Amino acid sequence: MPRLDAGRRVLVVGDVMTDVIARPEGPVIKGSDRRARIRTRPGGSGANQAVWLAHLGVPVTFAARVGADDLDRIRDRLGKFGTVPRLAADPELPTGVLVTLVDPDGERSFLTDRGANLALSAGDLPDDLLDGVALLAISGYSLFEPGPRAAVLDLMARARERGVRVAVDPASASFLAECGIERFLDWTQGATLVLPNAEEAQLLTGETDIERQLAVLGARYDIVVVKRGAQGAEAIRGGVRFAAKAPEVAVLDTTGAGDAFLAGFVRQWLGGASLQEALGAGVAAGSRATTHFGGQPPERPD
Repeated sequence: MPRLDAGRRVLVVGDVMTDVIARPEGPVIKGSDRRARIRTRPGGSGANQAVWLAHLGVPVTFAARVGADDLDRIRDRLGKFGTVPRLAADPELPTGVLVTLVDPDGERSFLTDRGANLALSAGDLPDDLLDGVALLAISGYSLFEPGPRAAVLDLMARARERGVRVAVDPASASFLAECGIERFLDWTQGATLVLPNAEEAQLLTGETDIERQLAVLGARYDIVVVKRGAQGAEAIRGGVRFAAKAPEVAVLDTTGAGDAFLAGFVRQWLGGASLQEALGAGVAAGSRATTHFGGQPPERPD
């Protein structure tokens, strides 16, 4: 796929995780065994977004914090996918770990140890990160703890001062509810683009109807995109609604589908496509991501 020109560079800020993905053959048996397919994969919402963007030909820089012992390995891997990694090394905390339990229907549950991600600081996000950047993409995970939140909100403010658009993916319904809806809405005020999934959209608005969700969020953000899984996605801008259906695919694992969606959408949007075209590209990329195991593209780096 052709690369976008360098003037459409995306800066992604978010988590790096090691994903431990377990797919049991049936319901977990408390206190006993259950056969399962278990794999370890590179992950983290921010890392997934950066890799998918690079995979789709978008120039991308990725800023995050990892355990010092993993720095070279993670930096090399991200670089081989085409990202420009700007990683800080934590001398004490290890790289984050996410345990994912995948149901037979592909739905996921998570156990999260965010590790070094919790120590992301303003020093990890210097001004030069924004040089030549058209879009700053923030994973919501970076807003759920005080330290990373302060650093990221400061970066968002600097981005807006420089005319850089800001996109926010809320990332986690449970953490969103825990941190407080009104606080999250205040933190992300001024973002150009917000991309909640259906559960997050309901939490953010208190509405169960998609039309009402779009109307409420559309009054706050320039572009709202609600990812609805097998039902596709819907968006609103300036009161005009758009919708895209999802194709039928054999779902293996939904890990990273929302991150792939963001990448597909952003590629078309930054390339000058219509919102309808961008929405369709996001749905296509997200659907494709569900057909393989893990949250990043199936192709291995050379």
